[in-house]
Amino acid sequence: MEKYQNLLVVIDPTQESQKALARAIELARKNQAKITAFLSIFDFSYEMTTMLSSEERESMRGSVIESRTQWINEIISDLNTADLAIDVKVVWHNRPFEAIIDQVESQQFDLVIKGTHEHDKFKAVIFTPTDWHILRKCPCPVLLVKEHLWPENGNILAAINVGSDEAEHVALNDKITEEAKNLANIINANANLVNSFPGTPVNIAIEIPEFNAMEYNDNVKSHHQEAMVEHANKFGIDEAHTFVREGLPEDVIENMANELDAELVILGTVGRTGISAALIGNTAEHVIDRLNCDVLALKPDGF
Repeated sequence: MEKYQNLLVVIDPTQESQKALARAIELARKNQAKITAFLSIFDFSYEMTTMLSSEERESMRGSVIESRTQWINEIISDLNTADLAIDVKVVWHNRPFEAIIDQVESQQFDLVIKGTHEHDKFKAVIFTPTDWHILRKCPCPVLLVKEHLWPENGNILAAINVGSDEAEHVALNDKITEEAKNLANIINANANLVNSFPGTPVNIAIEIPEFNAMEYNDNVKSHHQEAMVEHANKFGIDEAHTFVREGLPEDVIENMANELDAELVILGTVGRTGISAALIGNTAEHVIDRLNCDVLALKPDGF
């Protein structure tokens, strides 16, 4: 986490309390990082005011930006942040996620921090929320913040996939685990690893009477447990902080996060676009609304 020296915090214009900014301040104090409080605003009515000249519309937009900048500065001043370097940037843009990604690419931010909340599941399929766009398309890690505190000696839960020997999965497992270790050192927490494995396919047990479902399940579990121990040893993580559970990843991650009262869950995520993104999503997107703690989403190297 030492590499996260340049933090982009997405301000929520609908809230007075900015939990993402509060989390960024907490992290910056432990990591000597610089913060940029960022807000993308847009009002379609300003663009449709045909009676005004382009210069007048530009002036009106400038007034709105200035007003919002002042509002953010007032919030910052109330948070007692004289010891931190915090910049404020407000832009006029009709697609917030594009504005955020533009900033990441142009200013080389190391981490995007954004407050989140539950989305209507039906709308999430038809109208993809900004959170999902950022998860899929942002080139740097994204920390989505909820209300859970980061207590001393708390728990970080890193979700990995040790059942696969594909190079991309192995590299992402290593990246996620390294991030859990780094963060655990910075915020004085325990790094835990969780891995899910699929249960016995019901149709096989039905179609092949001689198939021993219990033996199959035990073999699959043993394979994942052995792979987990090998992976954990590579990073010096005690076996007591590793968990291998049967079930869907989103169910296992949610249950373990609740069991450990985790303050942060770290997930790997991949970019998806088009129909597959709307209908399939991925583990990070399935699980994020179900967690009551922060989520750090990491992309594979070279994304």
